[in-house]
Amino acid sequence: MGHVYVIEHMEDDDETAKAIPPWVELEYAHMRTLAGPTAQVHFTHLSAASRDSLSSVFGSEAGLADATCHQTGVLELLTQRGTPLAKVCLLDPKAPLPLAPDDGDRFECFLFGGILGDDPPRDRTSELRVLGFPTRHLGPVQMTTDTALGVTKLVVDDKIPLDEIPYINFPTIVFNPKESVEMPFRYIAEGPEPKLPPGMRALLHEDLNKSFDF
Repeated sequence: MGHVYVIEHMEDDDETAKAIPPWVELEYAHMRTLAGPTAQVHFTHLSAASRDSLSSVFGSEAGLADATCHQTGVLELLTQRGTPLAKVCLLDPKAPLPLAPDDGDRFECFLFGGILGDDPPRDRTSELRVLGFPTRHLGPVQMTTDTALGVTKLVVDDKIPLDEIPYINFPTIVFNPKESVEMPFRYIAEGPEPKLPPGMRALLHEDLNKSFDF
C-alpha cells in the first residue's frame, strides 16, 4: 500500500458557487495521477460546494489514487484514522531539512497546503506549521501543489533523491508564435516540457485570450 497524501484546501471558497474553479479542479485531479494507484489522496477543509463538485468528477478510474473529499480539516481526518502527528510530514518551504527517501519509512502521511500558486508566496503554510507536525522542504523554488505532491511521491515511494529529479523552472508555455505565458513555478520535467495537468495548457490559453477582451 502506498502513502497517504492530504491536501488541506486553503483557497477562499465561495459557499454559493456550484463548482470550484477549473484550474483548481485540474490540479487536484492531477494529484491522483501523480500519487499513483496504491496511494490515497484526501482533500480536507473544503466547502460543501467544493466537496460536492470535486466528488462528482472523481471516479474510480484504474491507475489513479483513491480520492476522498472532506469538509472537515486535517486534524479531524487524522483523529478518525488514528494517525499520530509524529507520523505526518508537513511539506513546508521553511522547514530546516529537505525531504529524503528514508522519510518514506518514517512517515505515513504527507500534508500539503492546497494553496495552488501564490505569486509571490504568502506563507499560508504557517497556518499548518503551528499545529506541530514534523516538516520537510522540497528545495528553494516554489512549486504548484500538484508538482509538490508528485516530487514527494518520487522521493518517498520511488526513492529518487530530491536533487536527482529533473525540473524545469519558470517555463514559458508557447501557444503559437505570438502568444505565450511564463509560469512562475518549478515543475517536474517531462522531456523538454513541464509536467502540467491534462487540460491546463488549453485553460491557460483560454485565460490569456480573456485577458485581451475589452
